[in-house]
Amino acid sequence: MARLLSIKGKLAWSRTLPCSYAFCTTPCTACNNIFLMGSPGSGKTTVGRLLSSRLSLPAIDIDDDYLEPHWRMTVADKLKQAGSEGFVQEEGEALLQFATSKSVVSLTGSNPLHQCAMDHIKDTGLVVLLDVDQRDIIQRLKRMKVNRIVGQGPGNSMQDILKYRQQFYENNYDVRIICEENETPEQIVDKVVLALKKQKLKQGYVSTRSHQDQMNGSKRKSFNDIILEGMANDGGLYVPMETVPKMSSGEWSRLIGLSFTDQAQRILEHWFHHHDLPPQSLQNMINTVYCQENFNCSTVSPVVHLYGNQYILELFHGPTASFKDVALQLMPMFFHNAAEERKVKSGLDNRYLILVATSGDTGGAVLDGFKKYAGHSCSLMVLYPEKGVSAVQKAQMTSVTGDNTHVVGVKSDFDYCQSIIKKIFNDRQLNKHLFEKYNYRLSAANSINWGRLVPQITYHASAYLTLVQEKVISLGEPVDVCIPTGNFGNILAAYYAKRMGIPFKRLILASNVNNILTEFFQTGRFNVQHRVLHQTMSPAIDILKPSNLERYLYHMTNGDCMQVRQWYESLERNGHFQVPQMLLQQIQEDIVVDWCTEEDCRQSIRNVFRQTGYLLDPHTAVAKVVADRFQDDRPMLIAATAHYAKFAPDVLHSLGHSIQDSTDTYRLFTALEQLHARPAMHATLQQAMRLPQVHNQACTASSTEIIREMESFLQRCS
Repeated sequence: MARLLSIKGKLAWSRTLPCSYAFCTTPCTACNNIFLMGSPGSGKTTVGRLLSSRLSLPAIDIDDDYLEPHWRMTVADKLKQAGSEGFVQEEGEALLQFATSKSVVSLTGSNPLHQCAMDHIKDTGLVVLLDVDQRDIIQRLKRMKVNRIVGQGPGNSMQDILKYRQQFYENNYDVRIICEENETPEQIVDKVVLALKKQKLKQGYVSTRSHQDQMNGSKRKSFNDIILEGMANDGGLYVPMETVPKMSSGEWSRLIGLSFTDQAQRILEHWFHHHDLPPQSLQNMINTVYCQENFNCSTVSPVVHLYGNQYILELFHGPTASFKDVALQLMPMFFHNAAEERKVKSGLDNRYLILVATSGDTGGAVLDGFKKYAGHSCSLMVLYPEKGVSAVQKAQMTSVTGDNTHVVGVKSDFDYCQSIIKKIFNDRQLNKHLFEKYNYRLSAANSINWGRLVPQITYHASAYLTLVQEKVISLGEPVDVCIPTGNFGNILAAYYAKRMGIPFKRLILASNVNNILTEFFQTGRFNVQHRVLHQTMSPAIDILKPSNLERYLYHMTNGDCMQVRQWYESLERNGHFQVPQMLLQQIQEDIVVDWCTEEDCRQSIRNVFRQTGYLLDPHTAVAKVVADRFQDDRPMLIAATAHYAKFAPDVLHSLGHSIQDSTDTYRLFTALEQLHARPAMHATLQQAMRLPQVHNQACTASSTEIIREMESFLQRCS
């Protein structure tokens, strides 16, 4: 039996009630029930009756139609007879004997307190949580003249017992319906019906270059499939087959004031089918990675007022001090979950080589996240341009220890590193050889992998909600967002947030002298012919072939895979492609662009520090220069993608300091500390610089040499 604990003078159940008896369960596919769950006063009974009418299914209210006939007394009399604790136990025992099929069932508010009973319920249907704001619940209960509910002892407030119960609802649902303030039961039913259709269809994922016969249901991939594969075997990138999920203004308003973890949970749930990633698994992952052990800020990605109408979205508080951490702490857990599921289904203990190209930040973030969360089935090989990353970035990557890690400098640029990885992925004969000889399958962890991209949506949405919470704007007022852009993943995540309903007015793409995206969005012509990649102080932007542009073009052509395939075949053959004028006009309504010089970047770092004491890294400085050109009366979010200490020599040089040795991180960091800048120095980054560098491999820009290096590494891992 459960016992009661005193928590700040309140009484609460210490654990869910035990179950000591067996029962038969019927597979969910056979029963096909729909269970409505939520707090007392959430409207389960009313919604259940309306939903049953809409779906032409029987409606069952657990209180009226099952428990009272089963007990042969009213629920109120049973509560008096058994008391709160005994009532939950007896209610659970009765629920374990409940059996029906193809019905809409309204559960009681206390059913989820008995976990064994809820396990039985979940085996026989889909559980839909009606997530109603607690303030609305309390007002409804007052109108219903309900002043006490099951489990609420003397001295317990209604707010406390409702808050306590919420954990049981969170642990037991398949689909969440976020109910808006003053939303009618009919409107809630509309949402439930839409959610049920989505769950039934399970549209899956397709490649941006899919052929028509690959678009049908049997050829589509699941979320776990595409996480493990990373990249489609036709050279394209995976995208959801369904349209981008939408949240209403009223639903977004429910997220204001929630923690980052709770916001992330409610946003990401819209992107996953519950069979691919159950909400409780997602919740555990989010709570595990977005913690203060990983992020040195409780809000994960805080918004800081710079001056005027400009606000900095700080994305560098993770363990490797870049925006990549927000996704690459979570993605390895996606990967581990997918690998374990495949292992259970196939009975095979496959191993995976995570092959990564990095312009600096991704490499360190992948190594950190996958070592912590991806399990023992993964080995990691990182390729970076030997002369194209900062000394701090290089030190981060090359100091990571472990027999299953391999970091290799390539005597070329990031575009070459990325292109050779795509070539390896698309070489079916090589993939077959690696699997047969070493039992390794290839996968990716940079933003060509959908699982790396989708978590980034959360911080863009959260930043907007922060501005609302701090009363900078009212909900629904537009803001602009300016993002330094290299591989197009970060700005694509902002585009997805906008499509979900966040009112970003302009997505502003900021480039350095490698301004191929500026040219494309101004002319509609993507042309790498005669382009020379320049090494700059903002290396993550030093990219001429941004992968995620392909996903954006897929969406802007309404999923025209044939057209996307033709463009990228033209790019591979001829070095260029051109989009039609009508499409160009459409994308220019979404995204505006500009670029800046190296001197512009240095001046931005210097001027902002002198005016505010805030120190920008070079990528954020690029965004600041471009943001200033577009600034008007509308608030502007500027994405700060890395901590300034990662680029210490360039930052100090911009401030007029003389740099004797750009590799002496101790002296560089000491000089930065003496500036007493905002934000403070990154403690985890400082600790990483004290570690010995254990990877010193380098190779030429030769596919043969890189493949040989890869096989040698796999030989050691096998």
